Amino acid sequence: MAKVTIDGKEYDVDPKLTVIQAAAEQGIEIPHFCWHPKLSVSGNCRMCLVEIEKIPKLAIACASQVADGMIVKTKSERVIKARQAVMEFLLINHPLDCPICDEAGECKLQDYAYQYGVGYSRFDEDKVHKPKRVQLGPHVMLDDERCIMCSRCIRFADEIAKQPVLTFTERGTHVVLTTFPGTQLDNPYSMNVIELCPVGALTSTDFRFRARVWEMSSTDSVCVGCARGCNTHIWVRNNEMLRLTPRLNEEVNSYWMCDSGRLNTFKFVNSKERLNGPMIRKDGTLVEVGWDEAIARVVSELKSFKKSEIAGIGSAFATNEDNYVFQKFMKEALGTKHLDFTQHIKEGDEDDLLIRADKTPNSVGARAVGVKPVDGGLDLQGIIRGIHDGTIKALYVLEDDIAAVPEFAAVLGNLQLLVVHSSVHNKTTEHADIVLSCSTYAEKHGTFTNFQSRVQRIRPAVTTLEQDRALDGFAMSRWDKFASQNDTWGRPVKKDARPTWRILTAIGNALGSKMKYNTSEDVFKEITEKVPAFRGMSYLKLGTRALMLSLTETVPTHA
Repeated sequence: MAKVTIDGKEYDVDPKLTVIQAAAEQGIEIPHFCWHPKLSVSGNCRMCLVEIEKIPKLAIACASQVADGMIVKTKSERVIKARQAVMEFLLINHPLDCPICDEAGECKLQDYAYQYGVGYSRFDEDKVHKPKRVQLGPHVMLDDERCIMCSRCIRFADEIAKQPVLTFTERGTHVVLTTFPGTQLDNPYSMNVIELCPVGALTSTDFRFRARVWEMSSTDSVCVGCARGCNTHIWVRNNEMLRLTPRLNEEVNSYWMCDSGRLNTFKFVNSKERLNGPMIRKDGTLVEVGWDEAIARVVSELKSFKKSEIAGIGSAFATNEDNYVFQKFMKEALGTKHLDFTQHIKEGDEDDLLIRADKTPNSVGARAVGVKPVDGGLDLQGIIRGIHDGTIKALYVLEDDIAAVPEFAAVLGNLQLLVVHSSVHNKTTEHADIVLSCSTYAEKHGTFTNFQSRVQRIRPAVTTLEQDRALDGFAMSRWDKFASQNDTWGRPVKKDARPTWRILTAIGNALGSKMKYNTSEDVFKEITEKVPAFRGMSYLKLGTRALMLSLTETVPTHA
């Protein structure tokens, strides 16, 4: 370890670190624009200038390696004046776009202008004008006037995404960011440059002008786009999900997430295809009914079949908690041995960075909590054959559009009863006799297990009517009910959906089972007691990171 003095205090630090890294480890912030811990050092913004004893000129902290006995000053008069000069140069031609800029509230230039700027400008000439609203790629918009030439986006495209299409052209005050002729920024990770950009130069074509950061709530969650389970922030305004951004977790996704995960895993939550309560098929048409009627219908219908005639399809899209209660419900309340779930593998759609071919968030977890045939029971292919030949007459499906699978679509018409848990209208609900509207991953507590066997928490970011009832003792005021069920101000309507584990608990208890769960945490507690792989875990211990399954046997997964 090297002994380094920073602002009068001595620290023991790793001699391989740079000054900015050593300071960050000690909780000392050195302002910077171009430096990023996962990118190469470029040293072109000059904002991180510090004073190092025995070095006559100020040094950039991002490129200066620490040495034993080094004395660093980050707040000396020379450093303060240098920062003010850097800020003055950066702001000379920067447009006054803060009132209309999407980055306002998250902008480093805005923050540093307040903290380190002089508060006025000596520049009286006209600002240099550059191209605005330039489409760099299908998902990223560029405003060249706001760019401060930090080169983070260029280095990300070169070093992380491996698509070197960005560069600077021209020189001096006229330098602009652009793509090479005939190319565009269209790699699977292109939208990461939006977070990397310290100003508002790069913005999302999907999110532009939809909300300011201070108008939204941020909730820690997990991406459900594939088996990686990237850690994310869900951003919500007026009970509507507006964007997903990556959340730092070095063990899973570092600072990044793919474009598909950002854009294709949340819009269904407030889509027009959302179910707004349970439905029962009457005279050939699905009609909305109350929960009591729907549950009573499920119970009476299931009782009319023999145990051997019923099968269950769990879901790699559902949480560990939902799958655990489902397999317990199928085995104990219904007494069937026929249980499995559908894999969603997209061969070839995988890379060495984040994207996995398994397009579900919880295939490992579903298997680990027991969604598999009991001894002598039918697996997935056996269930399909059983439906085809008529030995399986009733099917209970959990949060999966199995009708999108050709093998299932060909035989679903043979069933006498199809019960489906779903949050949206899909091909499977079109065949269903009873549809139970379930909460999405953004509306409930729970856990997913990624392909590395890491158990990660999700939390509700969007509320449902079920959550409102729980909050006020199942007694909503007239105004609350009106506001929740009417889209008078263009706000998304709160859906009448319930977590799958809660629906199954109600049905199971009506069938004579004794499942006493009040919260998803109660379910997870039982999982940790009954499933050895989860032993020793709790929601508190999971926190915002993850814990590994203690596997004594290999859980099948797409590696």
